[in-house]
Amino acid sequence: MSEHKLNDSLDTLKKSGVRITPQRHAILEYLISTESHPTADDIYKALESNFPNMSVATVYNNLRVFRNAGLIKELNYGDASSRFDFVTHDHYHIICEKCGTIVDFHYPGLEEVEHLATHVTGFEVGSHRLEVYGTCPACIDNAAKVN
Repeated sequence: MSEHKLNDSLDTLKKSGVRITPQRHAILEYLISTESHPTADDIYKALESNFPNMSVATVYNNLRVFRNAGLIKELNYGDASSRFDFVTHDHYHIICEKCGTIVDFHYPGLEEVEHLATHVTGFEVGSHRLEVYGTCPACIDNAAKVN
């Protein structure tokens, strides 16, 4: 995990008046170190042994604080639970339709789409989102073993 990312994120929180609690620190550290785009329940389960008095509500409240500070993105893909992504750079997601695994990828050419959209429509583009759906290698392998 990048100590630099953690320290920068903690500084961002401190500058906005957010007190750094051990739970808040652990949740942020977990988000920075994982690439799995966890749900709040995933985060709670990963940290509950270290913080037996922490509740799922504590995790949700801290995720809201991080989102408001611009440190994470909340991802909604039509299922019942949000997933959370530590924001380090603009990137996109490919999502497995079988198991729900989400993987990051970067494609700088899509920035041109924003410029084109502005030019064609006159809109001032604030952001864009790209989701690609398919079947991950693990699910492909599992399907091949069954057949």
